[in-house]
Amino acid sequence: MVSIDPWKWILPLALLALAVLTWLLAPVLVPFLAAALLAYLGDPLVRRLVGWRMPRTLAVVLVFLAIFLGMGLLVLALLPLIERQVLRLAEVLPEYVARLVAWLQPRLAGLGLDPADGLGTLNAERIKTLFFAHWREAGGVATAILGYVSRSGAVMLGWLANLLLIPVVTFYLLRDWEQVIERLRGLLPRPVEPRVSRIARESDEVLGTFFKGQFLVMLALAAIYSVGLWFAGLELALLIGLLAGMVSFVPYLGLIVGLSAAGVAMLLQTGDPLQLLWVAAVFGVGQILESVLLTPWLVGERIGLHPVAVIFAVMAGGYLFGFVGVLLALPAAAVIAVLLRHLDEGYRESGLYAGDESPPTAD
Repeated sequence: MVSIDPWKWILPLALLALAVLTWLLAPVLVPFLAAALLAYLGDPLVRRLVGWRMPRTLAVVLVFLAIFLGMGLLVLALLPLIERQVLRLAEVLPEYVARLVAWLQPRLAGLGLDPADGLGTLNAERIKTLFFAHWREAGGVATAILGYVSRSGAVMLGWLANLLLIPVVTFYLLRDWEQVIERLRGLLPRPVEPRVSRIARESDEVLGTFFKGQFLVMLALAAIYSVGLWFAGLELALLIGLLAGMVSFVPYLGLIVGLSAAGVAMLLQTGDPLQLLWVAAVFGVGQILESVLLTPWLVGERIGLHPVAVIFAVMAGGYLFGFVGVLLALPAAAVIAVLLRHLDEGYRESGLYAGDESPPTAD
């Protein structure tokens, strides 16, 4: 009688169950994923401090405080600037729309269209009146929503719990990260443990390099775009620069979004098409610095993720798992890239690739 080892099918079922649970629990997983990312980024510094003969608990406390104090100071520094930019956008948006309408009217008339049927009835004052009327309506809706949320204790408690959960989980993961890794390694079947550990080390190297390097590249690009657009005279330089920097983790998305938004804003602000050359120069310099200096220096060439693979991973993750899928897309793609490299090595070493398999012979 042939015995069947149940572990051969339990592991695939466990992986399938994990994927289903990720899909079902996606809204709950966001604070845990954020905490895991912060702990993962902070663990190398903890290990370095421990290597300098510092107690691990003290090292964890110092790294934990450095992470959250740094994030808090960054938010406190940027929040007033962003608030002023948003208020400025609310002030100038009606005027920008009025200029756009005034620019379109003669061109529509030149094409044989009658602007009086639509755009001709709009002018700057009417647009401002309509804008502020809808703005007050939107403000009323927002006030009603905020009032409902403030009255709904469950919603408020849920938000506060998620917000407070991130530092708590981060601290415990930082403290126990090495123990968790060793426990998982100890659960691996002994015959495959060396190979799986090798793949895990390579994945860790890829993920660590990607996360740290890409985060620094995003910050650097946001600063370059914001300062450059400010020197070019754009009023909304900080908002557009931060937006372009934040979405630059997807190849060319930061360039496309930033260049489009800054170009439209500059054209509506000044009405001079020649000013677009300054916008193009800012993003051109940013792209040159990213490709020549920032990415090779901060990220390196060892990631192995093609830009098309990154774009597909982000879109597929967002489609399958929503916002959680976007967070998991790039780490999963990096690990899959490592697995594919090992599969490629195994295939090239196989008899199928070399053509060494001999046909079966009859007895």
